[in-house]
Parts: sequence; structure tokens; C-alpha cells
Amino acid sequence: MCGIVGAVGSRNIVPVLVEGLKRLEYRGYDSCGVAVLQDGQLRRSRSTQRVAELGQQTEHDGIASTVGIAHTRWATHGVPAVHNAHPHFSHGPGADAPTTKPGRVALVHNGIIENHEELRRELQAKGYVFLSQTDTEVIAHLVDHLYDGDLFAAVKAATARLTGAYAIAVFHRDEPQRVIGARQGSPLIMGVGGVDASERFLASDAMALAGVTDQIVYLEEGDVVDVQLGKYWLIDKAHKTV
Repeated sequence: MCGIVGAVGSRNIVPVLVEGLKRLEYRGYDSCGVAVLQDGQLRRSRSTQRVAELGQQTEHDGIASTVGIAHTRWATHGVPAVHNAHPHFSHGPGADAPTTKPGRVALVHNGIIENHEELRRELQAKGYVFLSQTDTEVIAHLVDHLYDGDLFAAVKAATARLTGAYAIAVFHRDEPQRVIGARQGSPLIMGVGGVDASERFLASDAMALAGVTDQIVYLEEGDVVDVQLGKYWLIDKAHKTV
């Protein structure tokens, strides 16, 4: 099973993300990656090597931020390769040079989206450029397409379009210090408080947050959670506040 770690903190949380992935290595994986919001832009490091090498790569790439997400992947859609590794970025309509055009949405995902081909065709018709063979990139583009200034609303609307199983963690370039999580058929938890009581975390397994926080909220089927520095709130599958 793939692994997810996400964090919003008051310190550089990249070492926390990498350590969380190391704690999930027992699940196995064929690629891994970290994405952050740094200097107003999405940045990431991805690798088909071990998480230890990814940690060294983030240091070499100068990846550092107070908000980010990370992932270990077992290939389901697309071969084990860096371009298929999570996190995935959105590349919007009219992106004539998508590899250099700044993305807006960064997303990691566990599970399988059964209607990804239908959504891919729809989004390609709207001008979205796909750089991987994954079903996950479809979700990133869908969130971008539905975004209208509120990431929580965009994720809620996007998950309503998905058929299959998912646990996702996503952040947006224009909303610093905010990560949105959602789950259906795949585990996702939230950690409250770290070295600073205001820190918040997401993970696919409590093991990833061992030594980081001892306060865990287990999300239920259909929940969508809004994680920000010093606060959080969530809604259930009926869109009622929990």
C-alpha cells in the first residue's frame, strides 16, 4: 500500500515528511517524493531510489518549507518512473510549456480511481496537459479546474466526481499554510500538535507520525478535512460539520 504524509508547521517540515516516509517503508514502494510551497511556488523532489536518497536529494535541491506533502508509491497506473512518482502538479489550459509553467495544485493519492480515463478525456478537452500515466494526476487537474479561490470547496467538489477508492492530501500555491485531506475506501488520519501545539499533520498510517504527535484523529469514510496552522475542521460524507 502507498504511503502519505502531510504537514503544516511553524518550522521546516521537510525532515518530518521524510522521516514519516521512512516509517512507512515497511509497506514497500517503487518511488517516492516530497512537494512543498516555497517562495510562492510549488517545488518537489522525486526519486525511484530509497527514501534515504530522497532525503539527500531534498537537501541538494534546497527543498524547505513550513507546508508540504510526501508519498511512497507502488505503481498501479504507469511504470515505476520519476514522471509517474507523486506528488503530482496541475498544469492548466494553455500551458504550451508545461514542464516550465508553474503549477497551482500539488497532490498525493492512495487508492485507485475507476473513472480516471473518462475524467482524463474531459480535462484534456479543456486544455489540461498530462505528464504521467497515473490516475492521480487526473485528480490534481480536476481540483485545479474546480478551484475558485477556496481549496476546501474545490476538493469537496472534486471528490464528488471520483469513483473508486482514495486518500488524498493536497495544497494550493495561492493558499499558504493550508492542506486539505479527503478519504473514501483508503485510510487517512490527522495529527494535532507537534513541537509546536499549532502544528497539524496528515498521514495514511499513525506509524508515520510516531514521535511527532500523540494526538490522532481517525477520519471516517467520506470525510474532508481542512488542516491549517493552529486549527482544523472537517465535514462528513453528508457535508455536515463534524
